Amino acid sequence: MKTILSLLALALVLLLSGCNTVRGVGQDLQKAGEKIEDASKKL
Repeated sequence: MKTILSLLALALVLLLSGCNTVRGVGQDLQKAGEKIEDASKKL
């Protein structure tokens, strides 16, 4: 369980370090949501 939480924390840090602003984080989340929505439509 600690390993999974550590990996999730690391992924979050890497994601946030790639975005310099809150606006950038919002755009990244929006794009991720669009990809998930597109994938669900194909199913």
